Amino acid sequence: MTETTTANRTAVLGLGAMGLPMATRLAAVAPGGVVGYDPFEPRRELAACAGVLPAVSAAEAVQGADVAVIAVRSADQIDEVLFGARGAASGLREGAVVVITSTVGAACVVDVAARLAEGGVLTVDAPVSGGAVRAGDGTLLIMIGGSQEALAAGRPTLTALGETLVETGPVGAGQNMKAVNQLLCGIHTAAAAEALAMAASLGLDPRRCVEVFMQGAAASFMLGDRGPRMAEQLRGAPVELRSRLDIIDKDMGIVGDLNRAAHLPTPVAGAAENLYRTAMKAGLAAQDDSALAVFLHGGALSGN
Repeated sequence: MTETTTANRTAVLGLGAMGLPMATRLAAVAPGGVVGYDPFEPRRELAACAGVLPAVSAAEAVQGADVAVIAVRSADQIDEVLFGARGAASGLREGAVVVITSTVGAACVVDVAARLAEGGVLTVDAPVSGGAVRAGDGTLLIMIGGSQEALAAGRPTLTALGETLVETGPVGAGQNMKAVNQLLCGIHTAAAAEALAMAASLGLDPRRCVEVFMQGAAASFMLGDRGPRMAEQLRGAPVELRSRLDIIDKDMGIVGDLNRAAHLPTPVAGAAENLYRTAMKAGLAAQDDSALAVFLHGGALSGN
């Protein structure tokens, strides 16, 4: 994609698996103009090595910022980073825009937008899809909800992070679009885990299976992305932690809640949600979600 610059000063709040590569990407296209905050000092140190100016609080990070990008795991963390002690809301200037890239559900971002609006701060609902690698090279899919004023203010930053920007409607619509996306991702990941566990039980090489299946009708992004890590774990090798299982469990919980509220039957999504919940009960929350294949196969996990 064409290189672009972000707003004059951008803060990234949350420097985890997605926030750190996003902050790194923004620092690359706007050197010296990106500040990062995370409660864990080692994450701030990693960001500093990538050209991000570290801050010791969310309020400090957003001082003078035009845009604050939120990249945390949950609705509770959004509430803390914005409205908690030394939260960003206390430091955001009138007219600044908050870009929420987390998958937290429409109700959360609608409430946040209303609270921020009391201080004259705009909100863009912008959940992302594509993983850490695409976050780092600025090729994410971003599903966007918000007013035209908010979108105009946030567009330079969104364009730096995403190759495909899809406007979905008002705040909350982006979260709803992402929930549908996550229904597919959750099912596809669970299906890949079942398929490769089956392959291993039949004495097939799961690595070879991934190579073969990616050439035909069974191919999916999740098989191509998670499949190699599943195959490695099925042969007893450790893998890099890239996609914690508790994240997809949280996302499928949002999917399930929406469908239950709508009285919409989604039996396949429900089965996948239950699989993640079962894996969580088995203590796999902090494991890479590719651990599902070993979990189904009944083998022991190597340390990530």
